[in-house]
Amino acid sequence: MVLRSYDAARDREAVHRIWREVGWVEKGKEERMDRYVGCGRALVAEVAGAAESLVTSVPGSLRYLDEELPFSAITGVTTSRVARQQGLATRLTALALAADAAEGALVSGLGMFEQGFYDRLGFGTGGYEHWLAVDPADIRVPVRHRVPRRLPREEWRAAHAARLARRRGHGGVNLIPPEVTESEMTAGDDDFGLGYADAPGGELTHGFWCRVKDSESGPYSIEWMAYRTREQLLELLALLHSLGDQVRLIEVREPPGILLQDLIARPLQRRQATEKSRFENKMTALAYWQMRICDLPACLARTGMPCGEVRFNLKLTDPVERLLDTDAPWRGVGGDYLVGLGRISGAERGHDPTLPTLAASVGAFTRLWLGVRPAAGLAATDHLTGPPGLLEALDGALRIPDPHPDWDF
Repeated sequence: MVLRSYDAARDREAVHRIWREVGWVEKGKEERMDRYVGCGRALVAEVAGAAESLVTSVPGSLRYLDEELPFSAITGVTTSRVARQQGLATRLTALALAADAAEGALVSGLGMFEQGFYDRLGFGTGGYEHWLAVDPADIRVPVRHRVPRRLPREEWRAAHAARLARRRGHGGVNLIPPEVTESEMTAGDDDFGLGYADAPGGELTHGFWCRVKDSESGPYSIEWMAYRTREQLLELLALLHSLGDQVRLIEVREPPGILLQDLIARPLQRRQATEKSRFENKMTALAYWQMRICDLPACLARTGMPCGEVRFNLKLTDPVERLLDTDAPWRGVGGDYLVGLGRISGAERGHDPTLPTLAASVGAFTRLWLGVRPAAGLAATDHLTGPPGLLEALDGALRIPDPHPDWDF
């Protein structure tokens, strides 16, 4: 068993087989996969001379309040049918995480296939994302849309640039390689995009990409939506409404900071009337992304809390350490820290016996730092403990908006 970097000339056919076995690539679309795998870091586990597990990651950025932090997204963890439950995926992911952290990623994130697996690598579960399934004819916005332009698949670079320039809130993620957007825009033969190019230079300013299950009546699913202003968001929603002449259901993720139900006519009546039908109107909430801190002092140095100050000892545990060799360039963030949170925050190695102590896993502390849940809530459900007074002080200091990556990975 050998863990190493992906070699396209040597491993291409083997990783194609892995993705076909897990249902991630259709026959005839392997070139799209090759560009996706090649746009970032790719590691493989070799068994009996062939690659049987593949982990990919790409660089990005994470918006934390008003700061931009270097970010790493684990974009794929796949193992073939002959190499399951051998620990290959876990060890490869740990190696990819360590390599990205050693190159400057302060935070890493991924989309989980099930709760609990990536906790062993120090990841903590993010907040709920809301997905609305609605008849587009029921969308009500106080604007009329203009005639849009089509977004050809060949313009994936322009679409990617629009996504990078979109409006983002706390927790918003950008993935840097444009091939990430290319992969999404070339996945389905019937998928399509619409948008508007209002920038002075004619660049795409706002638009969406739609995945199609049935071209005639839907359901359609909005893969991504990019906009820079409130007015642009409303125009895109009005454009979705126009599809209601024919399409009976569109699934869309609720944009950060927006309550989509405000813009839906008769949401409760429609939910009841369509229950268990092919075009069931509903709202689904699911927490499916995870993140973890990769450099605690660097993250806290760029963390300015708008209110409250609190100092404490932090006893941080990081399970990824046991998965990495002792000479690895990065071995997690576990240890004892002196932490200060406030308008100027920071963390340094050490311990002050006069201060209260918070004990936490890196996943739980990441959730606290991101604003996923308050300290008191995490103390009830995750690996985080401390004196009641400290938990109360943390809840008072960490008044942070809900984080939303607004980009699946």
